[in-house]
Amino acid sequence: MAEDKIRVLIAKPGLDGHDRGAKVVARALRDVGMEVIYPRIRQSPDMIAEAALQEDVDVSGLSILSGAHMELFPRVVKALRDRDITPDEVLLFAGGIVPDADIDPLKQAGFKAIFGPGTSTEDIIKFVRDWAAKAVAPKIHDLDREHRFERSFLTDMASMGLMGICIPEEWGGAGMD
Repeated sequence: MAEDKIRVLIAKPGLDGHDRGAKVVARALRDVGMEVIYPRIRQSPDMIAEAALQEDVDVSGLSILSGAHMELFPRVVKALRDRDITPDEVLLFAGGIVPDADIDPLKQAGFKAIFGPGTSTEDIIKFVRDWAAKAVAPKIHDLDREHRFERSFLTDMASMGLMGICIPEEWGGAGMD
């Protein structure tokens, strides 16, 4: 993750101009301390991928209501891959109107979750935080075996709930496992 905050891109691909849901999610993530990048609406897949690259995001969330998700979402994944960004490195999730029959193909493309209308922002926040804890904390734990991190960095990570158990005992943490 970049710096000490989870960096999230929330984007609206295609010509879909209905952005209230995306703005609600963006604000909810921002309000819990994540750094949220929300470009203007009507982004092309290449624009979204370039924003993800330039902003060095940890998470990309796409919102769509137009029904063009099966056309646009795979194009976003391809544009990300063209920039050497894979779903293994950056969490991809989507929200909006997505029929049940399209969820599995989108997950196979790399999306880890598809949130439909009525999903609580708490569920989305928990999903992103759980992913960050699983994806980031183990890497930091392994790197810190060599004591390469400043205490302030570890304290910041712990305050986000990402690695409290990994702070060495001599620094006031629970110790290494």
